[in-house]
Amino acid sequence: MAILITPETKILIQGITGEFGARHTKLSLDYGTKVVAGVTPGKGGQFFEHNGAKVPIFNSVAEAAKATGATVSAIFVPPPFAADAILECADADLDLAVAITEGIPVRDMVRVKRAMQGRRTRLIGPNCPGVVTPGTGENSHGGCRIGIAPGYIHKKGHVGVVSRSGTLTYEAVFQLTSKNIGQTTCVGIGGDPVNGTSHLDVIKMFNDDPDTHGIIMIGEIGGNAEAEAARWIKANCRKPVAGFIAGATAPAGRRMGHAGAIVGGAEDTAAAKIAVFKECGIEVAATPSDMADALLRAARAKGVTLT
Repeated sequence: MAILITPETKILIQGITGEFGARHTKLSLDYGTKVVAGVTPGKGGQFFEHNGAKVPIFNSVAEAAKATGATVSAIFVPPPFAADAILECADADLDLAVAITEGIPVRDMVRVKRAMQGRRTRLIGPNCPGVVTPGTGENSHGGCRIGIAPGYIHKKGHVGVVSRSGTLTYEAVFQLTSKNIGQTTCVGIGGDPVNGTSHLDVIKMFNDDPDTHGIIMIGEIGGNAEAEAARWIKANCRKPVAGFIAGATAPAGRRMGHAGAIVGGAEDTAAAKIAVFKECGIEVAATPSDMADALLRAARAKGVTLT
């Protein structure tokens, strides 16, 4: 099993004709992802072609979903228009919208967050690397790749990965695969201060997934979402969990990398989050290169096999 997406999930791409969207649509098609539609207003009736695939383009998400049965959108729309692109997914009643776009104004995301309350559509992102559920073919081909993550580093297996950082997501996945440990689903939730899905949301899904036997949770300075997830894990999750917090050397009050990576409250610092992780029984990776080994330590302590 997997969470959020499976190799059978039908995907549409908003912004498929832009340079960035086109490039990653090609990579997703090469990975075996079922990209069934593109959306670019004013270009309905055209096709996106790549290596024998011919993807129809529609003027709206609603048209694309109705015609093709797509249930998930990957959003590569420029920042000024991205909020409306997300809301278009909600209006079309999609299962999932994955907003890759970086630089969406916070005010726009506050409007999106308010408008999506009570709606069926789940938002991943924005400013995220996306979601990957690996397949069983060579280099995990035949899976579902939404976003910008390098598909070839993944391997189908039993570990769930959730992270605010795209680069650290790839690092954790590569370490796992190098140790012949596969993944169920890898989720980059994004580093913006206002996003759609939290660490805790994803942790709960991994906890409920019988095929996910262990979890890596990667966070960074800013906010208290990691601490919230850690306390839930202590109370509810019996699976081995490893964690890493980026930003231990960041000066207080200075944003580092992501818009949400700024220390404000008492639990916003790396040291505070690491302390909560340890208190809650999460095996802490000392450095980014220790993430897979930390999960192996956690698994051995619980007598869980990950391969």
